[in-house]
Amino acid sequence: MKNTIRQMFVAVLSIAACANAMAQYKQPAPSAIQVTEPGFKVFQFPKNQIPRIDGSFEDWDIVPESYIVPMEEMWDDSRKHPEVDKSTLDIKVKVGWVEGLNRLYFYYEAYDNYWDFSELDLRNDTFEIVVDGDLSGGPHVDEFRVNQEVMSKLDAFFTLQNVHAQNYHIFTPPTEGKSWTMAWGPQQWLKELPYANFAYDYNFKHGEAGTLKFEFYITPFDYASPDGGPKASAESELYEGKKIGLAWAVIDYDGGRGNNGFWNLSKHHQMFGIASMQRLFTLMPLEPQFRKPIEAAWSHTNIKDTRIVVFEDKSYGNITSWKWDFGDGTTSTEQNPIHIYENDNSRYTVTLFISGPDGESQCCKVWDVQVRDPKNPTKTPY
Repeated sequence: MKNTIRQMFVAVLSIAACANAMAQYKQPAPSAIQVTEPGFKVFQFPKNQIPRIDGSFEDWDIVPESYIVPMEEMWDDSRKHPEVDKSTLDIKVKVGWVEGLNRLYFYYEAYDNYWDFSELDLRNDTFEIVVDGDLSGGPHVDEFRVNQEVMSKLDAFFTLQNVHAQNYHIFTPPTEGKSWTMAWGPQQWLKELPYANFAYDYNFKHGEAGTLKFEFYITPFDYASPDGGPKASAESELYEGKKIGLAWAVIDYDGGRGNNGFWNLSKHHQMFGIASMQRLFTLMPLEPQFRKPIEAAWSHTNIKDTRIVVFEDKSYGNITSWKWDFGDGTTSTEQNPIHIYENDNSRYTVTLFISGPDGESQCCKVWDVQVRDPKNPTKTPY
């Protein structure tokens, strides 16, 4: 019976995979420029050391130097500066994430010999970020709309701008009373809590030299509804090993007309509006010093309207044995068992015990597993 159930479950997964493949096949062909290079790393913060957005920055001290994206990775695509000169502008950036939160955390540190932030409009030393959380690629601002003959720029702004990739012009620092960023699209809720937050630290005035430190987080969206708000939108799901498109540019103003450089992390100037031109970033696992040598973890999936539960081992470490206690008097030594509960019940306590050369661990979840078969109910009282 159990083998038959397993075969049925595998068949269902195969059908779903085929349907997903067909859906992808029907999508428009991607842009010629693709995000395929080795790219950079996104540091995973432990769940008990999530960065506080408070302007003190000590939380970022645990991020290894290997995660820093330095000024040397950028180039001035305005061609005003043939090479990096850190006596006039020096930048370093760290990017982080936390398992279970669909947020990208940033630490931005910059020295500038002339900070320009006296205006209340777009002219402001700017840290411009573009994020494509699902590597969907393609245009995401009105200027690069595909159907230019039938869609005006105005219509494109209110229908596709910032929808599948998002652009933030972050003011460093903003003039007193000025919004911290310009979210370049109709989705202005992107820059507000709970989808974003920020904190600065600096002690210079407009026109002076100095170092600015800045931390913030943003929430990437696979679909940011242009008129339906966050409830009609879909956050980009962030998980270990995921690769995302991400790039930034620093627009350096030094007084006078125009800017004094457009320092770009992307290899392409049009990165600000074409998601295929971003750099590749990978969401990394926890660094070894932040986790135990062996740690039990698991998840489960209920087969709808049955008492069948599919368990998946998500443990970490060198594991040689597994033992599941399903909370109904039965056990299993399979790594990923499928279990059929005999009785309808919403009060099963399930425990996974693991062991290996580096020790033992257990993961117990109290009443997480709940089963009910409405077509074939049992008479067991709840």
